[in-house]
Amino acid sequence: MAFVVPTRQGSFEVRESRNTPKGPRSRTLVSFRELTDEVVQRAREKATKPPSAEELRRAARRAGAPVARPPIEQAARELIAELARGRRLNPTLHQMLSELLQRGYREDGEGSPANEAARSVAIWMAATPEERGKALVDLLLLADALPSSGRRGKPLLFPRLDSSDR
Repeated sequence: MAFVVPTRQGSFEVRESRNTPKGPRSRTLVSFRELTDEVVQRAREKATKPPSAEELRRAARRAGAPVARPPIEQAARELIAELARGRRLNPTLHQMLSELLQRGYREDGEGSPANEAARSVAIWMAATPEERGKALVDLLLLADALPSSGRRGKPLLFPRLDSSDR
């Protein structure tokens, strides 16, 4: 069972209790100053019986620990504040945001190819350079794994572009 306790230094610990032959014992899973999604993930990875993220948030609130807002809520609050200051979005971003807020993102969503392309772009908009680099490495490894179809050492031949077809 996981629980949260304050420390003397002003931080908090997520601890896990267990029974031993010498009686109950607890061990620290993670220390933190603010319970974030990363802290929750680390605690869940180290726990023998992982608590849910919501259980950890409730335990942190009971112990008086600050709990970070979910990233989507924080992003929404920042966007609302920027719009309230009179700043405007790029028209393309405005359209994508409006569509996603109205319809939501659905894997099986029907739409035009332009909407599908916009959805694909939306997923990568806030990707970190590390995530983009990992995706590029994966694509390069895939390209290396594709068969060469026996043209190794032969020049590439492209179809002739005939301008008389117009």
